Amino acid sequence: MEKTLRDSAGMRWTALLLLALAMFCSYIFMDILSPIKDLMQETRGWDSTAFGTMQGSEVFLNVFAFFLIFAGIILDKMGVRFTMLLSTALMLFGACIKWYAVSDGFVGSGLEAWFTNNLNYIPLFEELGVSPFYEGMPASAKFATTGFMIFGCGCEMAGITVSRGIVKWFKGREMALAMGSEMALARLGVATCMIFSPFFARLGGQVSVSRSVAFGVVLMCIALIMMVVYFFMDRKLDAQTGEAEEKDDPFKISDLGQILASSGFWLVALLCVLYYSAIFPFQKYAVNMLQCNLTLVAPDADSFWAKPDVTIVQYVIMLVVAAAGFASNFQKKSNMKYGLLGISILSLVAYCYMGYMRQSAESIFAVFPLLAVLITPILGSYVDHKGKAASMLILGSLLLIFCHLTFAFVLPLFRDSAVGGAVIAYVTILVLGSSFSLVPASLWPSVPKLVDAKVIGSAYALIFWIQNIGLWLFPMLIGKVLDATNPGVTDPTKFDYTAPLVMLALLGVAALLLGFVLKVVDRKKGLGLEEPNIK
Repeated sequence: MEKTLRDSAGMRWTALLLLALAMFCSYIFMDILSPIKDLMQETRGWDSTAFGTMQGSEVFLNVFAFFLIFAGIILDKMGVRFTMLLSTALMLFGACIKWYAVSDGFVGSGLEAWFTNNLNYIPLFEELGVSPFYEGMPASAKFATTGFMIFGCGCEMAGITVSRGIVKWFKGREMALAMGSEMALARLGVATCMIFSPFFARLGGQVSVSRSVAFGVVLMCIALIMMVVYFFMDRKLDAQTGEAEEKDDPFKISDLGQILASSGFWLVALLCVLYYSAIFPFQKYAVNMLQCNLTLVAPDADSFWAKPDVTIVQYVIMLVVAAAGFASNFQKKSNMKYGLLGISILSLVAYCYMGYMRQSAESIFAVFPLLAVLITPILGSYVDHKGKAASMLILGSLLLIFCHLTFAFVLPLFRDSAVGGAVIAYVTILVLGSSFSLVPASLWPSVPKLVDAKVIGSAYALIFWIQNIGLWLFPMLIGKVLDATNPGVTDPTKFDYTAPLVMLALLGVAALLLGFVLKVVDRKKGLGLEEPNIK
């Protein structure tokens, strides 16, 4: 039998790298304004409600126009490569709109006047309390919301497409490891965003939030190029295997019934929405939460720690942490394995020290994905060879609850202790990141065990749609709760975050209970969630 591209480990992992780098760029843009929430309030007049409404709008069309369901149908009908190109083009288009919305060119324009006078009331949506706009919302926030909706259509479509692409290239091989590795690399985008968004916004001593968004737009252009390369790789694979995704097993609406009839599918979907709602919306406020709960004194303007070059050095150290930690998972020789692990840990300590010396909340939160990069491949490989996916979801929920309650009640106690506060923050953020890594390594590879192969794309689309309800609702809720529990507070670094954090911890409690139910159902119905992927 002739060897195909996916039989070559090098080509298989190259395809994964292209997909992962596209998601890496999209993760950066997704949170590009998160670390500069304070600057958005100071320069564009966005209060927490406006900020939260805009951040939640990313998934608005996916939820209320059912775009994600259509995305799943497009994926099943048209295949991975077409859908990936389409999704990346949508992301780039939406990113360009968002950039213009926060640029100086928008101020005083006819568009600004139109958005000020319009979209203040949308029938039915207003009555249901789900409108993405409201009267008094800054025009720039309204237009940014419009662009972010379009970006979100492409981003979530890309998410389900990447999952389907990995199944295509890795089924019967190291699939959980591949999915975990893709998410580990993609999540480095969160750290990259946290470090470089404030860097570009303050570059040259003059604040310009549009520079940060422009940085994200450039990365989305690079992501589109990556997908063009992947397009030709995927087409060659189909030519070798004789597969024709566009014609095999055409999608029928009746297929949805097969997915919806699975109790395992529903439990996984609900776990997903609860878990991700406690993480992704939190990311959008995390830097501001740290600014409010830590006493951060900016270093002297002429000191080494205040220089822009330190940002680059810190990012390089962060990449060493991630690369050495990730590579240690694949070493056969113990001296190489532990040597790389040691380099990763020492680099992490150096990174944390630099973040502390810079007194930068965004640098502190940027450690969020670093432990995940190190342990996600380990967890993915464990699920491939040993199983226990449902148990990992329970552990992830426990860690999630612990972290949000620590942020709510323990971190504020150390507000007056510069070192103590930083240590508590670093440890809690690293643990939260590690809990996040339990989900892609265990949940996503479980979906092919729950549904027929021909409707995997639609199954992922349904899960993402249900998840998107939470990703739309909770950024907006956090913003509203913040404004409601902090009346009269105008300084963006003086908010009390206790109420929003308790709300997120309660999501973790619900996820924990569902995890136990899933484990019982798995044992009774033999879904195979606790069994290894490689047998």
